[in-house]
Amino acid sequence: MSRHLTPSKIGLLALIRLYSDGVVPSSATIPVLSFLISYLLPVRSKTSQEDDSVSRDGFTVSIQKLQSATISHASAIPGRTIWDLLLKQLWAINSLDALHAFFDELPLLLEKPFDANADPPDSRPKRMLFSRNSPLGAFVRRSQLEFTRLQFHDGSNLWKSLIIYRAPTLAVWKRRNPAAGPYSYDSNLQAVSFDPTGTLSNLVYGNLPLDSSKDGILKHGNTSTDDMEKLLDYQVSRMQRPGNRVPQSMQSQLRAMAKSGLIIPSVASYVHFLDAWKSGDYPSSFDSLHRYFDYTMQSRDRSLYQYALLNLAILQADFGCFSEAVTAMQETVATARENHDMPCLNYSLSWLYQFGRTHPDEMAEIQKKGVLGSEKEALSFLKAKAKESNMWTLLSTTLLSEAKLLLSNGDNVTQAFESIVKASHLNVTKNITEGYGGLMLMQSSIFDRLGVGCQAWSYCELFLQCYAGQSPSEDVIQIQCKSAHMLARKGRWEEAMSRMDEVDHEALRTLRYQQFWITNLGILKLHRHLHRDELDAGDHVLAQLQAAPTGVPELQYNISIAEIQLHMRRGDHTHALGLLEQLLTDLNQQEADIFQRLKAMVLKARIYDEAGVPQKGFSVALRAASLAHKARLLPVLWEAVGAIGRVLISMKEFGATVRLIENVLPQALECEDCDLAAYLFSCLADGHMGMAGQANGGSLQRKEKLTKALEALDRAFEEFSRVEDIRGQCEMMAKKATIMHRNGDSVLANDCAAKYLDIKAAAKVQD
Repeated sequence: MSRHLTPSKIGLLALIRLYSDGVVPSSATIPVLSFLISYLLPVRSKTSQEDDSVSRDGFTVSIQKLQSATISHASAIPGRTIWDLLLKQLWAINSLDALHAFFDELPLLLEKPFDANADPPDSRPKRMLFSRNSPLGAFVRRSQLEFTRLQFHDGSNLWKSLIIYRAPTLAVWKRRNPAAGPYSYDSNLQAVSFDPTGTLSNLVYGNLPLDSSKDGILKHGNTSTDDMEKLLDYQVSRMQRPGNRVPQSMQSQLRAMAKSGLIIPSVASYVHFLDAWKSGDYPSSFDSLHRYFDYTMQSRDRSLYQYALLNLAILQADFGCFSEAVTAMQETVATARENHDMPCLNYSLSWLYQFGRTHPDEMAEIQKKGVLGSEKEALSFLKAKAKESNMWTLLSTTLLSEAKLLLSNGDNVTQAFESIVKASHLNVTKNITEGYGGLMLMQSSIFDRLGVGCQAWSYCELFLQCYAGQSPSEDVIQIQCKSAHMLARKGRWEEAMSRMDEVDHEALRTLRYQQFWITNLGILKLHRHLHRDELDAGDHVLAQLQAAPTGVPELQYNISIAEIQLHMRRGDHTHALGLLEQLLTDLNQQEADIFQRLKAMVLKARIYDEAGVPQKGFSVALRAASLAHKARLLPVLWEAVGAIGRVLISMKEFGATVRLIENVLPQALECEDCDLAAYLFSCLADGHMGMAGQANGGSLQRKEKLTKALEALDRAFEEFSRVEDIRGQCEMMAKKATIMHRNGDSVLANDCAAKYLDIKAAAKVQD
């Protein structure tokens, strides 16, 4: 296999020669140059939808592509298209000697260096000359140089490959040149004194596959070492930036190239490492990583050693070997500092910070040594170093991490917005396309915390509509899962499941993404089972979620909360409270997100309420409300207000409960959370019912309060119905039937009782 030259590159050289000769008219200049540049310049990254189409043919030009690019353009010669002239150029190379002459004439296409003794301009050929540093000129220079370096054996193989490459155009060439025959690919075979079927011709050409089949082209050198390296480098960039595995079509082509005896570059081992890593094959990925860096260390110095350690640390972390990952990353930091590799050093420190946020227990020893300092000091250091090194992607990520830290600690929301705006400005001015996923996910999260559900939903939809194609697969899957959870909170379960099914199946071939997606899907199904009162099915899904590995603390938290809610639905409040106390202890020790801690505190107050002792949860609900108000966690604040309302109801402070709930209810509805709205409406109905009980019998005030209680029950029933909460619907119908019975309206009371039984029966049928 040639290092650079292939028959397809000879076709490009012939087209460049036609352009230099001035036979390409002005109308065809832009299409021809665009075609040439698309194969000469480095391949740009494409979207995930286009990734499957990128193959070996994307780096080499088939004869059919040359024909389609030139046949529709007329040339400067009347009656001839550019394709006709190109075909004449290719068939004019009718011997190995003609091939040498073709390459010997290539320097005539280039401008000569300045020389005082050069010939006058009139003596030079009247053609367009290329600058030696232009894309076309550099390609012509390198091609001529590479041909000069070829051994005779490699040169003859290139000649045979050219014969196979242009063989499909023989019929077209015959129509333009009737004298052409089956052996016109070599003028020596058409000589009168030479037998084209003799022993010598068979010895030279043998049985060439003149049908230009894919196997024949592959076997006879239409792919150079440069093409292979470009292809493999492209696959590496596709796996590193979007995070997907090698497409199956590409894997089959790589196996075919390996079987054909082609020389595979060492970067192929790195491709195998990334593919095995993302597929979850730990032994193969570990072996391929060592093999790749063993190859590179033979030809390069130790400047790449820190990158081997960096890859090893990330590999160990993804497979759950956290202590080994931290050790490898510490060695990476030391080696990068020794080699003065600032990009690697900054990235390693950023990874250690993110790892410490996810696994604080594993970083306890490093924190004691003060390697990174406090979290704020680490972020300040990373921002400074990212600016010094012009690492804008790292700076954008650090700004988002700073905003996330502020939100997690319950600090000033305006400072978090400031960091988000800075990251957004940086993404726009520096064209950091891969940063939009994390940015919009953070924007959606902050508005979700502020209780503006429509704005949080808009950012998710904006990303999926405009930026999903150019963003890493991890960001796309995270936002799709988040939007599915938001749909589930609105009671749109079918749309939520459809949104989960929209995830790109090619991305799910990566083990980590698949585990994240499956865990989110399981949490959605578990919540739906809990709402439908299908507790046995919920137990089954919960057991699967607890058995599956997940390295995302947020998902682990959601699973723990769902387990507590399952025990609450079973009426086992003691067990639920024990699990919640353990969860609160773990969250406080890990200094987890304040949103998670306050949500657990409110859940504790609700457990006391359901257990019949709501006043025991008063202090924890009041504290959660105070902290949520300070941190601007409005959904948690409204839920805490509902828990305080339940305490006030138990103390017969019905008027205070009604005033409290009515003041927060309009803003709570903006959260677009049906469970929260139903909970508040239920509390409001109980408050109105209590005030009606305190009024005089038969008075106008009593009738008014009963009417408002019925309205609140209807609204609560509507919200419970949206999320398919069977127990909530039954409770609202039971309360409504009781009110009707107290009013003496037995017909409506019987209707409510019948609807109650219908809901129960429908739930049993679904179960």
